[in-house]
Amino acid sequence: MIVQLGYGILIIALALSLYAAVASFYGGLKKKAKLIESARLAMLLIFPLTTLAILVLLYLIVTGDYSVSYVYSVSSSAMPVYLKLTALWGGQAGSLLFWAWLMSIFAFAVSLRNWKRDREFLPWVTFVPTLTLAFFLSMVVFVENPFVRFWADSLGQIHETMFQPLGADLVLPPDGRGLNPLLRHPGMVFHPPALYLGFVSFVIPFAFAVAALVTGRTDDRWIRLTRRWTLVAWLFLSIGLVLGMRWAYDVLGWGGYWGWDPVEIAALMPWLSGTALLHSVMIQEKRGMFKQWNMILTILTYDLVIYGTFLTRSGVLSSVHAFAQSAVGPLFFGFIFLTLAASVGLLIYRWKDLKSEASLHSIFSRESLFLVNNLLFMGILVVCFWGVNFPLFSELVSGQKVTVGPPFYERATGPLWAALFLLMGVAPLTGWTIASAKNLANTLWKPLILSLIAPIAALILNVRSIPALLGFWLITLVVLVTLYEYGRGVHARMRSTGENFPVSIWNLTRKNRRRYGGYISHIGVVLMGIGIIGIELFQTETQGTLTPGDQLKVAGYTVSYRELAEFDAPDGRNVARAVLDISKNGQPIGQLYPRRDFFYDAQQTMTIPGVRSTMLDDLYVILVDWQPISTRMATFKVYNNPLVNWLWTGSLVLIFGALIAVWPRREA
Repeated sequence: MIVQLGYGILIIALALSLYAAVASFYGGLKKKAKLIESARLAMLLIFPLTTLAILVLLYLIVTGDYSVSYVYSVSSSAMPVYLKLTALWGGQAGSLLFWAWLMSIFAFAVSLRNWKRDREFLPWVTFVPTLTLAFFLSMVVFVENPFVRFWADSLGQIHETMFQPLGADLVLPPDGRGLNPLLRHPGMVFHPPALYLGFVSFVIPFAFAVAALVTGRTDDRWIRLTRRWTLVAWLFLSIGLVLGMRWAYDVLGWGGYWGWDPVEIAALMPWLSGTALLHSVMIQEKRGMFKQWNMILTILTYDLVIYGTFLTRSGVLSSVHAFAQSAVGPLFFGFIFLTLAASVGLLIYRWKDLKSEASLHSIFSRESLFLVNNLLFMGILVVCFWGVNFPLFSELVSGQKVTVGPPFYERATGPLWAALFLLMGVAPLTGWTIASAKNLANTLWKPLILSLIAPIAALILNVRSIPALLGFWLITLVVLVTLYEYGRGVHARMRSTGENFPVSIWNLTRKNRRRYGGYISHIGVVLMGIGIIGIELFQTETQGTLTPGDQLKVAGYTVSYRELAEFDAPDGRNVARAVLDISKNGQPIGQLYPRRDFFYDAQQTMTIPGVRSTMLDDLYVILVDWQPISTRMATFKVYNNPLVNWLWTGSLVLIFGALIAVWPRREA
């Protein structure tokens, strides 16, 4: 009965979302206030309904109702409760429902704002989220139903259907297949929800952009209304990407944090366009410029969100993240085409209304440098888009799928990232509107000279890599300029208010959270850059098959194989765990315990590295293979990852800065 309840709730939610989309569209065209209000109320109801559906599915997962196909495929009795909860988004159907539920939360939140001043936006801000919800809910109801059950007919054949076939009996397997071992990680509790939150949040700025285009209110009002929504979306997407990198580092067992996997790139692309948008909207607010460009970025980000979801769920690309082949692929592609065509049509219709109120007067002005910043982000996005889609184009034309590997992305995007770092160091020092090369040079020469300390120090430490020296110089330049700008603001406030240094920092940041939160995020980015330079340019590795007492050496570390044990864990795993003695420069520094876990329910393995971390480097050891205990042999791969923990430290600083920028100001 509860299964039918969950499915029935989804049907009602779908009907309400369709009604809200149609009613808001028609009400907006005909200026029917009552119809618009009824659409808004319908949108409010979708959230509690999808919440009930989510709770029903969670109940089925936690209680182990394996007659439900989805429950059987993503959970088992051996899984702890927290992993059973994450199983909600561990499969195709559940993740689509979870996406719709999160979207309903944001639709609910935006519908509750005060609409008195912006009443003409309401029907279109209702239409876009409910249309998006209707699409995802239709996928769940008609294509990827999480409440489908197992039925056995009189011939013993198993059918997966929602309702009982004639003459069939319900099948209740004794246990489930269990979640993919790669997903059985604490990061799964946070990584997918953060990523999904970032995705769905970008729907709201797109809704306001559509509203502005339809109503003709193409001033910066819609930008100001969506500023915090965009920041929230970018924050969640950033958190999701960082957690994904950490998950890859901890679980995938290849010694890195980013593999240019197609689904990684699919999540990165809206982050790139969203970051460009966050920078360029400031120019529209301050100078009335880039209106057309900001509309393009908003539309692009929304469709990249849907496209990324399509890549993950269609199964068209091979990925450690991707779900199996599914019928949702063509439907997603059709939805992307329709939304893109409609929004671009609106953009063309209002193109002349979106002309800039000012023009660029100098190539050295802050506006010009922000434009270059945007173009660089778009350059990286184009590289990513081409790389991730080239296998599809290749298969379509030649019948052969050609894989694009990390070297392509690294060679193509490396110079663009370096140019972005340079702009981060230069742009804060230039002026608005009128700026000259001479004035910029007068401001910049001191931090330029001081920043040479880093590459000189690196040369003294025997670093000879040109990319590394350039990277350390750019990082130092950005840090110096950012601290200089921050310090200049603090000093000015201390002189004008008489506040002491800590109070002045606090009040300065509190009064202008977006600006100084952005500065802190910039410092986070350059700290991440230190970690990226370290692991990408200076990583070393070795591999060997050892018997107890044998050693492997890498980067001054000695790894000594002591023993290996195999045992069954209470949660349904067979664990092969090695014990390694670690020393550096002849001095013992501890032990590492790399292991391989074999999950009986899923019949799959997961590699857990042994890692010793410092701010200077990580010693990262993987148990590759082992022979029967009688032979006492095991194969290990050992990585030395210099400076990698600066990547995680910088990520925390980046997120902290974003939190400051997005935190609402308390009104007096």
